[in-house]
Amino acid sequence: MRYLPPPKELFIENRRRLVKGLKPGSLAVVQANDIYPTNADGVMNFVQNSDLYYLSGVDQEETVLVLFPEAPDEKMREMLFLKETSEHISIWEGEKLTKEQASERAGIPQHSIHWLGEFDRLLRIVVFQGRRIFLNTNEHSRAATEVESRDQRFVRRCREEFPLHRFDRLAPLMHDLRVIKSKLEVEMIKEAVSLTNDGFHRVLRFVKPGVKEYEIEAEMIHEFVRQGAQGFAFPPIIASGKNACVLHYVTNKHVCNDGDLVLLDFGARQSNYNADLTRTIPVNGRFTKRQRSIYNAVLRVMRAATGLLKPGVILKEYQEQVGKMMEEELLELRLLRISEVRKQDPDKPLYKKYFSHGTSHHLGLDVHDVGNPWRPVAPGMVFTVEPGIYIREEGLGVRLENDVLITRNGTVDLMEKAPVEIEEIEDLMAKGKV
Repeated sequence: MRYLPPPKELFIENRRRLVKGLKPGSLAVVQANDIYPTNADGVMNFVQNSDLYYLSGVDQEETVLVLFPEAPDEKMREMLFLKETSEHISIWEGEKLTKEQASERAGIPQHSIHWLGEFDRLLRIVVFQGRRIFLNTNEHSRAATEVESRDQRFVRRCREEFPLHRFDRLAPLMHDLRVIKSKLEVEMIKEAVSLTNDGFHRVLRFVKPGVKEYEIEAEMIHEFVRQGAQGFAFPPIIASGKNACVLHYVTNKHVCNDGDLVLLDFGARQSNYNADLTRTIPVNGRFTKRQRSIYNAVLRVMRAATGLLKPGVILKEYQEQVGKMMEEELLELRLLRISEVRKQDPDKPLYKKYFSHGTSHHLGLDVHDVGNPWRPVAPGMVFTVEPGIYIREEGLGVRLENDVLITRNGTVDLMEKAPVEIEEIEDLMAKGKV
């Protein structure tokens, strides 16, 4: 683990808030993610279950957290189960957490930290004392999970072993908690944002005609790893020319040609929190007149949309307002005709030909973080703001994206230090060529 663990007080408070939302007589069980196989004896890099990390701060596989606030034995009110190490594991994989380390990280008393071999016995004790079991699953409107997770296997096991118990979904409670970021969480997001900004400045000095998209990607990850980041928050999009019109382009294999734009959608991951930045820059360091007009239209929409994100706003209504602003820009660019707009189907607005995705999503432990889209925007939420215009017939795509924090007094731009004005970008790129 490259990052310094956050203070244990963060996880103590997170558990306190969750327990407050549990029904009487309830216990909650949260499992770590699996380590997923590739081929032969290969495995993917481990990524912790976001809910488990949020509640415990433990970033280790095969970890289980059990919360039973009404347990008669106070030692069973919070229990954390860890993979027990061995000499073989220490030689081949390195050190695992000790009980002392886990206690310090999670803020759970050491007498309530157990090896995983004790899980079955202690689980039966608390299950038979409780009346309801809250179980976790990965619930997200964009998720289409085909691989069975550790959580799903545990749900099936509980239904088989404890068929007369009541079961409930933990995910809605976790979503309500995680969508509002604490001050400590905001600071960790800011750290990821700062690393991302450094990566962008490095790229501005590097990009020129003839470089490969993957070379730009290499510059980004070099900067992140050099500063001790965990790596990319998500597979980066480095899309030059017509590739920018592919919304989730991740091939990153083409040459960046003189006269083209290159769309950069990337972010750093640090302390398990993420940043998400998009900028579109000219390969040769100078925007053409056409590129400037498209770019400035997107920039105006981004700034206006940021101003709309206020406490009380519903995201669906916000998206409709952003769509209207984009429609006006597309009319000015003569990509849409007013006569056609007046006759359009309200459910299929014409602007979506050039701006087909949403403007904002929650950001935090996950890049597309959890949150109810019908819950009004509230202080403590962190969103992206990312409008774009994609003109496939011209091989031209522009997207701009900043991360913003919602406060009672307005929106705070967490990426205010990331250059976005045309003149600033051109000036920095010119200095990089000296």
